[in-house]
Amino acid sequence: MASVVYITDEVTGLPIDDHDRLAKIKQLLLYVLKGDRDRRSANTAVSVGSTHTERRLHQMMYADRDFDVGVMDCSSTGDQNKPLVTVENCAEKGYTVVNLRCPDRPKLLFDTVCTLTDMQYVVFHATIIAEGPEASQEYFIRHMDGCPISSEAERQRVIHCLEAAIKRRTSEGIRLELCSEDRVGLLSDVTRIFRENGLSVTRAEVTTRGSQAVNAFYVTDASGNSVKSETIEAVRQEIGLAILHVKDDEYSKSPTQESGRFSLGNLFRSRSEKFLYNLGLIRSCS
Repeated sequence: MASVVYITDEVTGLPIDDHDRLAKIKQLLLYVLKGDRDRRSANTAVSVGSTHTERRLHQMMYADRDFDVGVMDCSSTGDQNKPLVTVENCAEKGYTVVNLRCPDRPKLLFDTVCTLTDMQYVVFHATIIAEGPEASQEYFIRHMDGCPISSEAERQRVIHCLEAAIKRRTSEGIRLELCSEDRVGLLSDVTRIFRENGLSVTRAEVTTRGSQAVNAFYVTDASGNSVKSETIEAVRQEIGLAILHVKDDEYSKSPTQESGRFSLGNLFRSRSEKFLYNLGLIRSCS
């Protein structure tokens, strides 16, 4: 797991600039993250200022080599949800051609381009097709030194990293949406109630807008299976029926098949192309 959390001082509401206090927060977080089964070391970093949260999460997971585990996870899913990634060299053009096909979802383009960029590849040409439930992407890439992929080990690493990047944001479980007056300790109380009712959070988006907390959680049971409706209703009763809502369609369809108004096709054809250029994630060569 990886998370990026913005915190402020409870009294002043301002960023914390006391280095000793920040060091203590970092040390306490390490104790919590390691727990009693530290098979892989936990890492924390504290910085002042803002970052592009979604890209930073990709970088953190990549640095922790989650793709080594992600390959096994992908193989356990159904064929219809497993991403298909191929990497081949185009000798006559001097490019490596990356093709991928998987169920379409919001921000799929961002995730794949970020991954290629963070692996030090430059995208020179691309074709994106997102019609219906499936997305198809083709990238012509070279390493930053101008060379295409030169070894089988490197080819396999690109495949595994793209598979992991696609799976990271694939939301598993039931989506619960919370909207209430914000207060100190709200997130702690909500996640404690989840835990006490045997729910596991697979993904969360936590936002404060003015005085309102607007959060979304994807939850499963402790074994990663679907949650029984009576458990969800018990959690809603405890948190507040008017505060916590269930996305009804999550019971009947995969989160990767959400509303078409956020389709990858529309995303690519609109302002996101300019956004990716401004981030330095994609470059065109005529």
